[in-house]
Amino acid sequence: MNWLEVIIKTSPENEDIVSSILYDNGATGLTIEDPNDIVELDKIEDAWDFIEPDLFKTGDDEIIIKAYYSEAEDLNQIMEDITEKITKGGFGEILTSKVDETDWAENWKIHYKTTKIGDNIVIKPSWEEYQPEPDDIVIELDPGMAFGTGSHETTVMCAKALEKYVNQNTTVFDVGCGSGILGIIAAKLGAGRVLAIDLDPMCVKVTKENAIINQVDESIQVEQGNLLHMVEEKADVIVANIIAEVIVNIIPGLKNHLEKDGIFIASGVIESKAYKVKSALEENGYEIIQTELMNGWTAITSKMVI
Repeated sequence: MNWLEVIIKTSPENEDIVSSILYDNGATGLTIEDPNDIVELDKIEDAWDFIEPDLFKTGDDEIIIKAYYSEAEDLNQIMEDITEKITKGGFGEILTSKVDETDWAENWKIHYKTTKIGDNIVIKPSWEEYQPEPDDIVIELDPGMAFGTGSHETTVMCAKALEKYVNQNTTVFDVGCGSGILGIIAAKLGAGRVLAIDLDPMCVKVTKENAIINQVDESIQVEQGNLLHMVEEKADVIVANIIAEVIVNIIPGLKNHLEKDGIFIASGVIESKAYKVKSALEENGYEIIQTELMNGWTAITSKMVI
């Protein structure tokens, strides 16, 4: 199958806006390349085996966001809407190219290597060999065309929070599960029940596949849809690694799905918009118990108190 690759050069401040526009238009995959992150990774010995030189061609204050659309879709309408909202809105520069699915799947692997996040969690691509340490919790992942390789700051911060709050009696909801990494981490940490939900059918497919690879498919229920509309039960921990605007919108309804004193981990929030999420949490009966900042991204952990 052939795909249209839509490439947006934008500023870090516009990342969540551009991402939302691309997803609203049905993107089946999203990758974000931040040259500053690549530079930092390159300083870490053995972190990555290879750094693609082309990633350094953007300026210090620019990032590249790539979205993928099947040629079977109405690309003219999609591009018209994307151009209207991004270019005319002043959010970035747009380029496009056609890619073969096989070539795409192979080419991006040069950026994705085994890495440790949190205290004991190791994210290992399915095609790499790795000898684990005694306390390692190894997550084998093949993101396919779904976002979520585990290396992004927002995922790292969520993983650390899950390590702190998940135990054998914990029920965890992963909202906007992407490639399933956070739900799989929760299951590997021993959660009693994990529900992973995403609106994107590609994400649901990839999450199910990754759950099988990690032998936690019996512990994770994967569903396509909206948590607020399809689930009546409550969780001890809800994690949402999405964008600030979406998190703010779902916060009022989350109290129906979170136990009293339950933990809500919110990330995917750029630093400049963290105040919006914090305000929404406090207005809806949550106590903010931890705020973590990493390279301009924020993770906010809160507790349901009313």
